[in-house]
Amino acid sequence: MQRLPVSVLFTVCVLVWSTTWYAITFQIGGSTPELGVALRFMLAGACVLAWRAARGETLRFNGRAHLWFALQGVFLYGVSYICVYHAERYLPSGVVAVGYSASPLAGGIGAAWFFGTPLTRRFILGAVLGLAGVALIFWPEFGKTHVGGNTMLGVVFTAGSVFLSTIGSLLASRNGARGLSMWPSLGFGMLYGGAAVLLIALLSGQAFALPSTASWWIALLYLALAGSVLSFACYLTLLERLGAGPAGTIGVMTPILALVISTLFEGYRPDALAGVGVLLAVAGNVLILRKPATPSVRAASRAAE
Repeated sequence: MQRLPVSVLFTVCVLVWSTTWYAITFQIGGSTPELGVALRFMLAGACVLAWRAARGETLRFNGRAHLWFALQGVFLYGVSYICVYHAERYLPSGVVAVGYSASPLAGGIGAAWFFGTPLTRRFILGAVLGLAGVALIFWPEFGKTHVGGNTMLGVVFTAGSVFLSTIGSLLASRNGARGLSMWPSLGFGMLYGGAAVLLIALLSGQAFALPSTASWWIALLYLALAGSVLSFACYLTLLERLGAGPAGTIGVMTPILALVISTLFEGYRPDALAGVGVLLAVAGNVLILRKPATPSVRAASRAAE
């Protein structure tokens, strides 16, 4: 990754993370959403840990560290993604992606509440613009009939995913501040988060039947390997070279391209109100992501996957 030019790293992150939202739709009909989430993150976590072990990075941590890895994973890669997958049963994937782009806003507020990080005027202005934009994008959806037939439920699941992922991002920030390495936190977090989803599904009495469609399995591999491993390797390399501000541009571009994909492949037809909403949401994210209010590495990428 270190040898790749910045333009390639940036392009990979934007293209992969914007298309993961549409890829999720291939996993919704073939099985329960929980199965897709569980297998995706257990596979991704195992790949990350195997890769770091091959590079000689230590993966030995005490029980307390694993507890924090698990807490981060349950919220950031577990229950938050259950909400994402269910949200896409009722709303176009691009609309969910735009709603999810409010995560940096929620993360900034959470950082101010728990860590005392000050909220700047720029952040507050960005928050107002971002929330107004998201509201304008979602509002026309209430007058449309989607496959799931319950737009409000999709909105609730989207909001739930933002709230839960924000908790996970704050836990990730805490883990980083305590000296827990990023890649082990990511790998173990994904592994524990996926396992937690599997346990939740089993305890709730869900019957798992492995899908027989090739598209479901292709989507799983794409989401796990490209969406959760390759893209993160590229993003962290960008973060190292450019810093959080420039790398955060990915979080601005991703939901826009995700909406374009929904327009091309899901029949999403944005009206003028939604168009204004996109502009406001982008402007809000630009203001917020120029200087992230929280050190979480998910600041940009929570607008994706």
